[in-house]
Amino acid sequence: MPIYQAIVLAIVQGLGEFIPISSSGHLIIVRRLLGWNELSPAHELSFDVALHFGTLLSVLFYFRRTWFQIIRAGFGGKVVRFAESGGSDVNLTPAEQKEERLLLWFMAIATVPGAIAGKLLEHSAEDYFREHIFLIAGALIFVALLMWLAERLDKLKKPLTGISFLDSLIIGIAQAFALIPGVSRSGSTITAGLFLGLTREAAVRFSFLLSTPLIAGAALLKAHELHKEGLPHDMQMPVLVGIIVSALVGYAAIAWLIRYLQSNTLKPFIIYRILAGVVVIALAIVMHLQ
Repeated sequence: MPIYQAIVLAIVQGLGEFIPISSSGHLIIVRRLLGWNELSPAHELSFDVALHFGTLLSVLFYFRRTWFQIIRAGFGGKVVRFAESGGSDVNLTPAEQKEERLLLWFMAIATVPGAIAGKLLEHSAEDYFREHIFLIAGALIFVALLMWLAERLDKLKKPLTGISFLDSLIIGIAQAFALIPGVSRSGSTITAGLFLGLTREAAVRFSFLLSTPLIAGAALLKAHELHKEGLPHDMQMPVLVGIIVSALVGYAAIAWLIRYLQSNTLKPFIIYRILAGVVVIALAIVMHLQ
């Protein structure tokens, strides 16, 4: 794989993992449109996992302080939450402290559906889903319509610590559908959060925090497989470059989207997803007819 391909795909991953447009779907689409098919399916998937490891580093670094405080609170330590918007520490009331202590465990609950789905549908996700471009395009459009409906709600007032057991379970189930390329893990979880009444910023923060254990689990699983099978020598540098670039771009995407959604809506992403889905369907039909 040429280094420039690794850089382009890493940029796509870094943006698509956190901006709700589907990183996996766009990686497949970019490869198809540009004819970048020199890798075997196994090595292509391994490279994508390396890119996910890069975005894992970005979300871990961006939320390092938040994760420390959530874990400390979850295990009975001091509760001082990092403010969602102000960027400063705030002391909480007893009721808010209880909500903060539960947040870690609600996130653990939300991880379960995605982990189960990933295990049960591992081969479908790796083989069948990745080969059907119309499925990807349809998922782009369908989730865009759900995002549009969620945006029309006028009850987006629940903060991050207001998430309940049922909320976390529903968001976790929504995350499981992201195994289908085109759905978007961030898109599905943010949309579910909005339907449940979370503020846009709370929905996006919970989505990003929730991505950490799932991406980590998938990356570690594939890393173990790669360790046993080995990585071709000519893939080592592209993988390293891909990890670094996806981490840097992912960090920038997280910071930008959180700031953006403090005062804006998901409308640009809804429009983009619909247009992208329509264009992909049109191109797929034309290429098939040729």
